Amino acid sequence: MFTPRVLANLYIAIGAVFANKLRSLLTALGIIFGVAAVIAMLAIGNGAQQEILDQIKLVGVNNIVIKPIVEQKEEKIEEQVGQKEKKKFSPGLTVRDVHNIQTTIPGIATISPEIILDTYVIRSGLRRSAKLVGVEPSYFKIYNFDLREGLMFSDDQLRSGAPVCIIGHAIKTKFFATENPIGKTIKVGPHWLKIIGVLGERAVSESSISKLGIRDFNMDIYAPIQSVLIRYKNRDKITGEQLRLEALRSQGRVFINNAGGSEQSEKDKKNYHQLDRLVIQVNETNQLSATAEIISRMLQRRHYDVIDYEIEIPELLLKQQQRTNDIFNYVLGAIAGISLLVGGIGIMNIMLASVLERIKEIGLRLSIGAKKSDVVQQFLFEAVMISVSGGIIGVILGVTMAYVVAKFANIPTIVSFSSILLSFGVAATVGLIFGIAPARKAASQDPIASLRYE
Repeated sequence: MFTPRVLANLYIAIGAVFANKLRSLLTALGIIFGVAAVIAMLAIGNGAQQEILDQIKLVGVNNIVIKPIVEQKEEKIEEQVGQKEKKKFSPGLTVRDVHNIQTTIPGIATISPEIILDTYVIRSGLRRSAKLVGVEPSYFKIYNFDLREGLMFSDDQLRSGAPVCIIGHAIKTKFFATENPIGKTIKVGPHWLKIIGVLGERAVSESSISKLGIRDFNMDIYAPIQSVLIRYKNRDKITGEQLRLEALRSQGRVFINNAGGSEQSEKDKKNYHQLDRLVIQVNETNQLSATAEIISRMLQRRHYDVIDYEIEIPELLLKQQQRTNDIFNYVLGAIAGISLLVGGIGIMNIMLASVLERIKEIGLRLSIGAKKSDVVQQFLFEAVMISVSGGIIGVILGVTMAYVVAKFANIPTIVSFSSILLSFGVAATVGLIFGIAPARKAASQDPIASLRYE
């Protein structure tokens, strides 16, 4: 490929570039700043894109939410006269489902079961309604809760169902306005719980809470899910009293006994699900639909074909994520294309001007036996050398600019190897493409007219 003739042309091109260092530098400036701008802008754009996508993920774009359906409406089909299909039994959404999903389905990052109980809080003569939420530590990670004070639940506390809790910011404000709540006890329903942590404030306006029905997380109390099942309520546990009441209901002798001070609604009495909510976070967004389908089939089998649950995936957030990716790709592609196009036009213009300056040199080479292909190769080598050297300098400058922006402007930047390779490759290609026209113009010169050119 590199014959002695080609190598000779390369040697002449190198000599011409170094003989006109200022002109070569001015020619390369377009490529230098074009490549630097592409790398810096791609780094800033990729950083901004990643930050936006991370924020979208915090909203729940990678989450599959499973909610129990409390009241089932199943029609009984008459098969024969006086015979009806028996109602199928489902154990409901339980901790066993959580374990089965966690150990069976790949690609799951985090899984968070929840039990939500309406209760009350009492301390120092002050009583306030609140929600007790039985959770695992993964809950705080999924919902991006900030543990402002204290500690997270330990493994021993999670396994043993210890009487401990983490309180919301509003609970601290109302019940511990002038003291540190860590280590203190608070009565939640009929039991006393020791406070081991306090969450940071979640910004939710009063109007949003009242008008939109948004839950005030600041008024919630969080306990290990095992503590709630052992000390408060386990709907998966069947007692003799429940069996007796069910027998009375089946005979039509239904009665409600509130002598014990129970404040349960009729809907709560029909709720046989151990869990009130199950959030599953997958590793990759593109696995969301397939994972949800597998979970649906698994739950259907485990619940004996009773669909007493609903599975939600954030379709709108998925579409928004895809649209964000597309917008960034279009914008960054346009920036890269325009920057390198400007650099290529600069190379072509300077090389055309160089041809006019070197007409005598071209005529001399042609007159002593050089072929037109030799002249074409010489000018192409010059253009490619200038663009490649400009690309190398541009890569160094672009990476430096991205680092400076990240350090002093506090803007996240991601310099990828693919962006460096792309910019460098395009720079060399631009030099080759935009060097063709000047090279052909140089080769088309008449040797006699060139030697006479002043």
